[in-house]
Amino acid sequence: MTNDDGLVTTDAELLAIEAETLWTSDDRGRLLNDREVNGRTAPHLVLGAGADGTRAIFLGSDVPENAAQVVERVVADSPPPTDAVEQPPALDNCRKVLEKVMGPVRLEVGVSYLIPPDLTVGPTADLVLPGGNLPRSLRSPVDHWAAEEWQRLLGGDRGPWAMATANGRVISLCHSARLAERGAEAGTWTDPAFRGRGHAAAVTAAWASQVAPSGRCLFYSTSAKNHSSQRVAERLQLRCLGLMWHLVAS
Repeated sequence: MTNDDGLVTTDAELLAIEAETLWTSDDRGRLLNDREVNGRTAPHLVLGAGADGTRAIFLGSDVPENAAQVVERVVADSPPPTDAVEQPPALDNCRKVLEKVMGPVRLEVGVSYLIPPDLTVGPTADLVLPGGNLPRSLRSPVDHWAAEEWQRLLGGDRGPWAMATANGRVISLCHSARLAERGAEAGTWTDPAFRGRGHAAAVTAAWASQVAPSGRCLFYSTSAKNHSSQRVAERLQLRCLGLMWHLVAS
């Protein structure tokens, strides 16, 4: 929902922008199950529960129309959760409907945060940003990055990024995990030996300062089970938008 000035007014609207950032959609607003486009498989159902009590529902493009209509009615007829961390009352019935036509599904829960455009955090290590001459020692990929994807990152093909470095190597990184018309999603990684020292917060803030001028909504999200990542959000004092409850193919 937006007000007369076109500004977002509910957490559900922000969760909707994040959903369209994470997954592309067809002309019906259904999430596309296209790994080449999204880099990930779309859930059958995403039910967003905003911290302000609002709700948002997103269905995968592979869900048959009759089942989609039943799921939408189930959600519309169910009361909203009393708080954002409570499982939506409609979820179990939605699961039953989907499993009849889609087969077994599993539940995944994500926590979504909004990054303010004026976020500032002092550096905790030497920061490296796009545009400079990158030392040779930083040109090798870190962690799970493939060599080709790392070179695309350094070349700017994947959007803005920020690195914290120590002794000539990358110890923390924030990059543009997703860039869409209205939203951008932060992707963070920190070397396990350097976690808990504020590096992830520092590079996330440095990344946000590069993307914010575009006018996009900036998001940081993580699994509800990933408490270390949630601590980064707490360190940054990010506002929690709510939870996204995913029903995905088992």
